[in-house]
Amino acid sequence: MVKASTKSMTETVKKKRSVFASLRIRSLGGFAFLLLVIALIVGGTSAVINWMTDSNRMPLKQLVVQGNLHYLTTNDVRQTILHMGHLGTFLTQNVDQIQTALDTMPWVAQASVRKEWPDVIKVFLVEHVPAAIWNGQYIVDKKGDVFKAPAEQVTDLHLVGLYGPEGTSSLMLTTLHELQGILNQGNFHIATLTLNEWHSWQLQLTNGIQLELGQDDINQRLERFTWLYPQFIKQDKPIAYVDLRYSNGAAVGWKSASNNNKSMR
Repeated sequence: MVKASTKSMTETVKKKRSVFASLRIRSLGGFAFLLLVIALIVGGTSAVINWMTDSNRMPLKQLVVQGNLHYLTTNDVRQTILHMGHLGTFLTQNVDQIQTALDTMPWVAQASVRKEWPDVIKVFLVEHVPAAIWNGQYIVDKKGDVFKAPAEQVTDLHLVGLYGPEGTSSLMLTTLHELQGILNQGNFHIATLTLNEWHSWQLQLTNGIQLELGQDDINQRLERFTWLYPQFIKQDKPIAYVDLRYSNGAAVGWKSASNNNKSMR
């Protein structure tokens, strides 16, 4: 009986070892299969990436520029994009990078870029609308923002020149519109408007007369000029400047080589 029991235990152990060995083989086989699947995924992904980034496959070939443009050309846009360096393929190129590059162009107020299958980049641009010259160098748009396009590009528009400290362009453009509205009643036109570091206003008319407005009540002072001007011209002398920095009246400087006196009105 003891021998039979020992034999039975031995057979049981052998069966368990066989089961464990079988499980180990299956486990190793499953692990090997998993490794194979991972290898296939990595290899497939690498192949897809290589295909996507291959410049000979689906390269960007066409550029379409849209928008109501007066100062920008398609070649300007093309050169800006080319300066970015190597472009990606249709699938890999990030249009935000192109848009960022276009936003650096002085005349661009707004840019929108998209891709169109299979090889087209479409660009829609909105230009700044010039409203005045800034410090004789750059341009102020209709929103009062300074953009660094050369002032020489808009000389044909005969824009008003604004001269002031940095950051005051919006205030100056608004003031320009207000003052020109007052001067329209006398058919005067502003050539330049200046705001100095002490925040004192000065303007020059297209007829050459310089007006000193000071810091306060500049609208009322300019209205005073339009009211007094008919009396000034009765002197039949060319006016050099009118100083309106008085509570009442004005000081007039005449264009005369022999007479530099001021006349108080």
